[in-house]
Amino acid sequence: MCATEVPQSPHIVVVDDDRGIRDLIRACIEPEGYTVSEAADGAELQAILGREPVHLITLDLKLKNEDGLAVARDVRRQYDVPIIMITGKGEPVDRIVGLELGADDYIAKPFHVREVLARIRSVLRRHAGREKADREPAQLYRFDGWEFDRQRRELKAPEGAMLRLTQSESDLLEVFLANPNRILTRDQIIGLQKGASWFGNDRLIDNQVNRLKRKMASVHDVEGLIQTVRSTGYIFTAAVGS
Repeated sequence: MCATEVPQSPHIVVVDDDRGIRDLIRACIEPEGYTVSEAADGAELQAILGREPVHLITLDLKLKNEDGLAVARDVRRQYDVPIIMITGKGEPVDRIVGLELGADDYIAKPFHVREVLARIRSVLRRHAGREKADREPAQLYRFDGWEFDRQRRELKAPEGAMLRLTQSESDLLEVFLANPNRILTRDQIIGLQKGASWFGNDRLIDNQVNRLKRKMASVHDVEGLIQTVRSTGYIFTAAVGS
């Protein structure tokens, strides 16, 4: 892992309506040098976000009186802060929606507190690396008449139509552009997007690939550009230049 600038004392907000879970996570990460704030719901989280810088949020999806996904959606509209979603739910749809919202990682209950610490460290490193890349000169990728600006997350079609990609769509396209004409398994795609610690299933990636293809096809034909490899994964067939 390349060196990236993680804040000396990152501010973590633990969002959970269970005081015991909040205390457990705080007891694990605070001795490691993290500044920890607690929130029992979305309103308390928003108050903290409006008051001081936050470097990462752990968010329980199963809050007592509100939907954790809705809380994450509200955060994403206003702030570029990493979110680790903590859930006891096993339904794939929760992870699919979370991925589309740009969740940076998932932890399933019951969990070991050391796992939480490891995930926090990993996500902070990735986010710091992304911020560093965003400060560098613009990087353009060109393929099959398309032009992709990774910093702005803008994709320009051959005829000039402009598409604005979500963070997850942009991350997925970057994976394909970095690995043209190479068969990638779904697990490899997840790992390249989110890191080896991320867990998911085939539906997560299939849903994300289909969304990206539909968005691109809305302005230009993309037949054959991203091909499904049966029982394996996907291959991006275009040559890529910069």
